[in-house]
Amino acid sequence: MASLTVRQLDDSLKRLLRLRAVRHGRSMEDEVRVILRQAAEETGREAAEPTEPSAAGAQPAAAAPSTGLKRVLLIIGGSIAAYKSLDLIRRLQDRGLSVRCILTGAARHFVTPLAAGALCGERAYTDLFDPQSEFDVGHIRLARDTELILVAPATADLIAKMAGGHADDLATAVLLATDKPVLIAPAMNPHMWAAKPTQRNLVQLQADGVRLVGPNAGEMAERGEAGIGRMAEPLEIAAAAAALIRHGGALTGKRVLVTSGPTSEPIDPVRFIANRSSGKQGHAIAAAASAAGADVVLVSGPVNVPDPPETCVVKVETARQMLEAVEKALPVDAAVFAAAVADWRPQRVSDSKIKKQKGRAPTLELVENPDILSTIAHRKSGRPPLVVGFAAETDHVVANAKAKLVRKGCDWIVANDVSPETGIMGGDVNTVHLVTAAGVESWPPRSKADVARALVEKIAAALEETKR
Repeated sequence: MASLTVRQLDDSLKRLLRLRAVRHGRSMEDEVRVILRQAAEETGREAAEPTEPSAAGAQPAAAAPSTGLKRVLLIIGGSIAAYKSLDLIRRLQDRGLSVRCILTGAARHFVTPLAAGALCGERAYTDLFDPQSEFDVGHIRLARDTELILVAPATADLIAKMAGGHADDLATAVLLATDKPVLIAPAMNPHMWAAKPTQRNLVQLQADGVRLVGPNAGEMAERGEAGIGRMAEPLEIAAAAAALIRHGGALTGKRVLVTSGPTSEPIDPVRFIANRSSGKQGHAIAAAASAAGADVVLVSGPVNVPDPPETCVVKVETARQMLEAVEKALPVDAAVFAAAVADWRPQRVSDSKIKKQKGRAPTLELVENPDILSTIAHRKSGRPPLVVGFAAETDHVVANAKAKLVRKGCDWIVANDVSPETGIMGGDVNTVHLVTAAGVESWPPRSKADVARALVEKIAAALEETKR
């Protein structure tokens, strides 16, 4: 009777029934029986209302994913970096994405299906021959019922299987059966990453349209091992995933320019004038704008942070190079000048190293660098509709920022206290004040990524307002 009932349903109801059955850990036929039993027992109760699982043999129902959200299928590979994937689930959810998980056999040595399922709000999948999901060819459903497949961590073994078209477990079968975009976050020992077979496999995957985020350089889990192979951080991966999905972002169709990092003004071939800017805040803003759907141009001075995914990165050294790159990037809808540009440069750059002379210090004659923020804000034509500057201050932060807002001619100033005791320069946390003509908003301390997302939300709202 249940099978007959299922066959008579239209496709949309079948899909809803399938999702409900998966959520409750039952087959579609068993789910129909439960619905009919409840309807018979409780007159007037609608058949589609969620019910408690039957007492005999049924699994507790997992929380249903929010409807209307874009879904990411996260495949967790067998690497020590798998522990980061649990944080990644939250980071994806923070961006308004629903997450469903597959764990490979090796992954289950590092994280449990219970942990992944609890964070996702639905069961985690592990077995290609799972009777609870394969009754309706579940691996095909998993491959298609998503906007993006994200493999993190992607081990050398999993990358090799993907490149070779293997399908001997649930993860690889889904990857072979999908017609959706695939993003991988490699994680492995530096020697494995550099190995010729791995590099050949990556070339093949990229030719097949698979996207990569990372890996980064850093310390490995093995003592004394360091190099390229460390999985990208969850924030980077989530930003890359969101940028690929472009899930109705608030900045879709907009072009945004961001400057980031310090500038480096040469004195001679080995010495230069610079500052302590790490570029973390500017790069985070570029990543957040990209995740919101914008076409982003990032003009960056010398930094040691990874390029944000899905952005056009222009790397420069000096203030004059940065101004040139900024002007080439115009026109844009919004420009955010987060770079810490050197105010001065040596009037003359020595062609050879300046030698130390005992008792005699060299004299450096300095000239003023171009003021990039003011130059763009005061343009007679081609001025971006929204120009945002940054003010790194050590005292009278808000007062100095208000004066800078007027002097530079920009629309907003994001001001922060960069005194050494704050740890903001080079750190991961920022405390900012958003200064506009309308007043001052003082934001509580938060991560630079969170500051970036909040600022991008403000930018999107402001640009939307200008359309009215």
